[in-house]
Amino acid sequence: MPSALTNIQHHLREGSLSLSELVQQYLSNIENTKELNAFVHVFEEDALQRAKVIDEKIKTGAALGKLFGAVISIKDNICMKGMPVSAASAILKGYTSPYSATAVQRLLDEDAIIIGSTNCDEFGMGSTSSNSCYGPVKNGFDPLLIAGGSSGGAAVSVQMDCCLMALGSDTGGSVRQPASLCNVIGMKPSYGTVSRYGLIAYGSSFDQIGVISKDIDNISTCLQVIEGQDDFDSTMMGSKASTSLSRKYAIIPAMFDPNNPFTEQIKNTAYDIIGKDNIEEVSFDYMPYLIPCYYILTTAEASSNLSRYDGVRYGHRAEGIDNLNELYTKSRTEGFGPEVKKRIMLGTFVLSEGYFDAYYTKAQKIRRLISDQVNTILEKYDAIIMPVTPSGAWPLDKKIEDPLEIYLSDVYTVLANITGMPAISLPINHNGSVVNIQLMGKKGGDAELLNLASKILK
Repeated sequence: MPSALTNIQHHLREGSLSLSELVQQYLSNIENTKELNAFVHVFEEDALQRAKVIDEKIKTGAALGKLFGAVISIKDNICMKGMPVSAASAILKGYTSPYSATAVQRLLDEDAIIIGSTNCDEFGMGSTSSNSCYGPVKNGFDPLLIAGGSSGGAAVSVQMDCCLMALGSDTGGSVRQPASLCNVIGMKPSYGTVSRYGLIAYGSSFDQIGVISKDIDNISTCLQVIEGQDDFDSTMMGSKASTSLSRKYAIIPAMFDPNNPFTEQIKNTAYDIIGKDNIEEVSFDYMPYLIPCYYILTTAEASSNLSRYDGVRYGHRAEGIDNLNELYTKSRTEGFGPEVKKRIMLGTFVLSEGYFDAYYTKAQKIRRLISDQVNTILEKYDAIIMPVTPSGAWPLDKKIEDPLEIYLSDVYTVLANITGMPAISLPINHNGSVVNIQLMGKKGGDAELLNLASKILK
């Protein structure tokens, strides 16, 4: 199937392809790959109806939106009016959204078609897409392996040609990490460039809607549509900066373990593709603090954000209980999964009166120091080259006794979310294998980062 939107639009205009036929092909692929558990809801009737309307517009020569021909999946924590959304949690099962996320509405306004919602870790909390009330997502390359998380279903939906693009959310790497494990492109924009209105919150100062596709031009076009000011989101950053490019890249030696062949291959590939003369090593003082800083702050925000799920206003409500405190307790106990409960408890702990200054306040100070040093590095360089993950996809049934082992798999991706910088995961064919490299650019310099990434891929 065509992976470039421009190619699809050419065939639609030429009449050699109808959008209804294209949607049917995607629906067939969804059905044929359902054992991978990538989708939780398929919007078949709505997608076919929209395809029919757009086909008629093409026939009559009516004005078409920028994204006509684009069939897109959305993560199950992004709202679409009249459609179910649950953040892969039992506490929201059966909930139908009364409104569309700003990003979704902007897609629809430009004639994109939303084909369904994809499976993920519950409330975006995880790196495997196994913490879901719908069961785990399986990797299309090998169903015995994880697809990555938390946007694993989004990555697999693109990987298996069930859609052209996917919207995911990235709190600490949740778009880039599954994209890399599925060998597709995953982009996290600068914080505040895409509205979070209609994105079910995990960590509000970290969350950002991102895009996954096989074609980088698709991502660029999609971001141009969904980004921009929104009165419903007060954290929007305003106009994006345009930065000059020096064609110089930074690399942080501490991110590449000489004893780890996986990360060494990434570094060697970067040198081969970009050229050693264009890459300089820089020091970074805060590697040991990235994961502690990230998890202290995100669990604190999760504890606050998820307090709204109390069994009273919406979501799951425990049956046969008269006592209010017991209703809160039992509804949340029944509705939340183990990983979500763990992070709520961690967040409540670091926000408690006795530990607020010892943990939360210190983590905020460290976040500022990290941001200042990254900004200093990026004053001189166009982007920082990093791995996406410290290893490839691991088996779904791998027993990991220490949760820190999974948390540490985010060590290379959380930096972009701590600092609000844009970052992209790129699958590069090199010496007969696919190597996934991450680039992180200046805040607001999303277009420049996409331009750099495009040149590397070509």
